[in-house]
This record gives sequence, C-alpha cells and structure tokens, in this order.
Amino acid sequence: MEIFALLLTLILGLFILFGTIIVFITKNNERFVSFSLALAFGVMVSLSVFELFPEAYEHLEELGIWRIPMLLGFVILGIVILKLLDHFIPHHADDEGHHHSKKEHMEHLYHIGIVSSIALVLHNLIEGMAIYGTASTSIHLGVLVGLGVGLHNIPMGMVIASTFYKSSNNKKKTILISFLISISTFIGGVFMFFLNGIMKEELILGILLSITLGMLIYIALFELLEQMIHSKNKKEIIIGMILGISILFLSLFIGGHHH
Repeated sequence: MEIFALLLTLILGLFILFGTIIVFITKNNERFVSFSLALAFGVMVSLSVFELFPEAYEHLEELGIWRIPMLLGFVILGIVILKLLDHFIPHHADDEGHHHSKKEHMEHLYHIGIVSSIALVLHNLIEGMAIYGTASTSIHLGVLVGLGVGLHNIPMGMVIASTFYKSSNNKKKTILISFLISISTFIGGVFMFFLNGIMKEELILGILLSITLGMLIYIALFELLEQMIHSKNKKEIIIGMILGISILFLSLFIGGHHH
C-alpha cells in the first residue's frame, strides 16, 4: 500500500515533464503559450475555489470560531511569501515607459518561470503529502485524486517550460528544471512516508493547504492574469480558460471529491 502510494506521487510529478514535451513539440509559438497560460489560469482559479478552499476549511475544523480568520490569515501568508520571493528575482521595472524591449520581456518571462517554479515545488510537496495520505488509506481514492492532480500538472508543466524555454532558449536547462519540479511531488510522498504520524494532523494539513491556496491566488491574479491581459491572442485565451475550468471540473467529477 505504502509503496503504491509512493509510486503514484512519482507518476503524478511526471505529468509536468509531459507538459514540457508538449511545448517542445509545438515549437513554443506565441499563440500556444497564451493558450497554456490561460489553461493554467482556468485550472488554478477553479482549483482554488472548488478544491483547495473547501479542503482547507474542512481541515481547520478544530479551530472552531477562529476557523475563517486563521484560514484567511494563512492564505495572506501564502500571498506574502510569493510577494517576498518576487523581490529576490530579477525582472524588469514597469516604470520605464511602455517600450519594453525583447530582452525585458524575456526577463519578465524568466521571472514568472522562477516564481511559479518555487510555488509549484512547495505546492507539489504538499500535494505529494496529501496524495500519499489519501492513497495509503484507499488506493481507489488515491488513483482518482491523482487523476485530478495529474491533469492540472500538464498545463503547469507547459507554463514552466514555455516561460523558461522562451527566456533561455536552452532545452537541456528547461528539461532539468521541469524534472526537478516534477520530482517534488514524489519528495512530498517520501516525506509523508517518514512523518506519517505527524502529517496526519488535520490542523497541519489545513495550514499547508491554506498557504498553498494563497500562492495559487497570487500566481493566477498577479502573474498569469497580467500576461493574459497584455496578450494579443484573445481567442486562444478564452479557449484556454474554458478548457482549464472544464478539465478541473472533469477531474473533480471523476475524483468524486475525495472527502
């Protein structure tokens, strides 16, 4: 059972590499990048609202009256953590007028790639723990949850790969970064394997989920949304968003809400 749960977290992470391969196959054109950003946006927003928020709320039950304030507090903490990480990552200043050079645009993409990567690693670690926890109690449930998570790992992998590949034009580097991110789900699983007792604590999971929720909100609203608004490929963006939301609903439907 434990070995299967670990294997599941490993396979899930590899969906991110799958997203990376898609980017290389499609030669990473502008329209496809816009589409993948919108796809991820759709998935992240619906994942936050329909999956992470209720999940975190449920885990924080023992806090009673403090449940909502604490949840919001940790969500804000998640946003603040990424905002702080933002300051340590070089990206162009927006006050230089609107004539952004190609170099500035690439730096901005690279910046989004880094921020998303850090958030994704943390996100995947937590997800790995959650999936391991679910799968070690019920294989059937674990597979269904895994399917949902795996689906949303594909556009994530695409976003990471497209942003890094566009800014560095280096396939090896892009694949290496994607691999490191994809392995983080498995590391989360391994972590759970050793910390099984502690990590079963509802409260700890609730706090981790709330922080993750904050991070997803930050990426969706402050990073992806900005890119989407400035994109010329409006049609691709609309299709991507609708598809992203649909993918998540489909995976929730198949997963039958793993509560």
